[in-house]
This record gives sequence, structure tokens and C-alpha cells, in this order.
Amino acid sequence: MGLVGRDRLRRARLGALLGAGGLALAACAQAGAVSAAGPVRGPSPSATPVTPAGTPASTPGATPASTPSPASTPTPSTSIGKGEGTLQVLTFQGYVEYGATSSRANWLTPFERETGCVVKLDRVRTSEEMAARFATGAYDAVSPAPDLAGQLVAQGKVAPLDTGLVPGYKHIPKRLRELPGLREDGEVYGIPYLWAVNQVVHEGSGPEGPAALYGAAPVAIRNSPLSIADAALALGGTGSEPEAEDPFQLTPAQLDAAAKLLAEGDGPDRVYWTDSLQLVRALSAGPVRMAQALPYHLDLFKRAGRPMKTRAGAPATGWVDSWMLAAKPASPNCAYRWLDWVSSAAAQRPAAAWTGLAPANPEACGGQARRMCEIYRVRDNRWLRDIRFAARPTRDCGGRGGECTDYTEWAERWKQLVK
Repeated sequence: MGLVGRDRLRRARLGALLGAGGLALAACAQAGAVSAAGPVRGPSPSATPVTPAGTPASTPGATPASTPSPASTPTPSTSIGKGEGTLQVLTFQGYVEYGATSSRANWLTPFERETGCVVKLDRVRTSEEMAARFATGAYDAVSPAPDLAGQLVAQGKVAPLDTGLVPGYKHIPKRLRELPGLREDGEVYGIPYLWAVNQVVHEGSGPEGPAALYGAAPVAIRNSPLSIADAALALGGTGSEPEAEDPFQLTPAQLDAAAKLLAEGDGPDRVYWTDSLQLVRALSAGPVRMAQALPYHLDLFKRAGRPMKTRAGAPATGWVDSWMLAAKPASPNCAYRWLDWVSSAAAQRPAAAWTGLAPANPEACGGQARRMCEIYRVRDNRWLRDIRFAARPTRDCGGRGGECTDYTEWAERWKQLVK
């Protein structure tokens, strides 16, 4: 969802910000890389030549293994054809690691060993970078945030998926599989990978009420047009404005009201954060005592001996980053093997631990991902149902009909606010 702190947190810098307790915490923390009309159909996956898959041979040029592979790896579907040998992947920084940043973070090499598909990895920091790169490159698979995912579907730049070729898909909760941003006209376009939820956190006895984040006091708000949805949700909780059925699908009047709320409390002391380090700095060394943050940040401060509070039972927004298949992939068989891999517990477990986000597949909730699953309440289905997950704002109100505002209008309002 836009920028979510795509760079890995710097241990020493976090230690300096959080103090001695934070230094010990930062030394053991891996997370902080990250982190938001009908389509023209691409070629149907069923048209892809498929034959029984044999045991892949080792591929020359594959990334050398620098760490042991995870305890288990998914077996490619027997209905997927022989791999083409290479796979072009576009993703965010931190979402796929091959051991270069840390020998403990490598869930790419096991895939290459298992499938014989050598991954050519291209990584970006923002949705804007991803959109530009995807438009000019020949990629097979991409992992867009919701703001870009909806655009790619509408433009026919990604293909509908045959989820029968992705065994790991069935292990992902129905709530995530059926998000509107990942479906169109009954077709599935996205495999959920990692997700998060936005929470208003504060230190000490902060102001109460849904709209407290938007007062005149110094606060930190995520630098994304989709943060307008949180303001719309806050307005609905005050009773001063009619609550939007979906905070990501707003009428012109609702968009005006949310933008006005954001602008009223704007000032030189407000921080619009684009990565975790900025947020931690604002809460640790600056005047900010209230912020829009993730459960990961709450846990980070708690382990540093500076616990933050959040309002229990408050409605919250969230987002899911997913994997999609390009409309015309050069390597469709390797791409389907990749989709199966990234939906598996073996891949999502290290990804969640490294990024500080929640895995979409609850079977990943063990070992190194256990703490992330606990702080995001991954197995709490009631909690999951109550999160308003992001989808790209559209003029037809997300396909429900009516007159809403589209993402370009949201982006323009945000540009006027964050100059």
C-alpha cells in the first residue's frame, strides 16, 4: 500500500533512536523492509501448454545457495508444464530475498533448486516505480500493492488465474482470497502474500476519539493517498458525517469531508512518513506522540521498553499485497510454479519475519514468523473480518454502482495536502 518502509531497518540507527533497550532489540530484529470498465483479458492460463512435470534438473547460472533451505518446500502441480528455465519477477524491496542482505534471509534459492526456474529479480521501493517498470519490462510475475493491482486488472495487464494450479491458494483464508481488489467478474487475479493493518498508536494518555489523529498536535501519518480512507473511517465514527459503506470507495462529498479533516490539522509539526525509520525517529526523538502505525511498530517499541497504546475495538483499515501473472508471460509454467511457492508456508514464513508483515497463509505461523502472527492476530478470523482492506478507488464504487471518486482524484487531493 504505497510506501510501507520498503527499506530494511538499520540496526545501529534504530538503537540510537530507541536507547539501550532499543539497541538490543534492533540487534535481533530482522523486520522493517517494507511497506497500497471491465478488463481486457489476457491469454487464458488454460491455453498454456501443460504436461506432467518431471523432476527439475539443476539449472546453470542458478543463484548459489548461501543458507539451508526451509524445512519443507511445495511440490509443483503435476498439471504444470516443464519450466522454461528463467522467470522475470518484479517486486518490492524486501519481499523476495536470496541471501545477499543477510545469509538468514533466503527463500529464493530453495525455489530455484526445487523447480529449475532461475529467477531474474527486479525490486523497487514504491508503487509508482513499480508501475513505470512494469510498463516497460517483460515480466512474468509482479507483486503490486492494492493501489496498483486494481489498475493492472482494469488495464488488462495481468491475467486471470487458474487457482487449481496453485495448491497453496486453498490454505489462504476466504476473507483474503475474496477481496474485491483481487477479483473481477468472477475471475481471480491475485494470490495474497503479505498483509498489514493500520492502527492509531500513542504514548501516554493521548487524546481519545476516532478523529484524534487529525487534530493540531504533532502526529505522524502514512504518506499515501489511501490514508484518506482512514480519515473517512474516523469521520464515520464521530457521527458528524454519514459513514461510508467502504472507506476506499467515497462519493465526492465524502472525499471532500475526509480531505478537509486531514487539512484542518496539517502544520509544520505533522510528519508524513514513507518508511519505518522515519516513523520510529518521529516517535522516538521528535515531538510526535501519536501516529498511524503497524502492529510491528507497537511490538518494536514494547520490546524496547517504551510501550505504546492503541484504541481497542476501533475500526481499522489494512492492505494486502498479492502476486499476479502478467497478461502475456514469457515463462507461464515457471510463473505458476512461482505463484505456488509464494503462497506456501515455506516462502511466507521467512517473508513475514523479514518484512514485519503478516503472512496470508496461516500455516506459515510457526518458527521465525510466530511473533508476527501473534501481533497481527493472524488466526483470529473475527479480527480479520473487521479490517477494511484496501482496494483501488474507482468511479463505479468498486463495481457496486453509484458515483464515487477514482484514485486519480485521491492522488490529487493528497498532492495538495503533502506539498
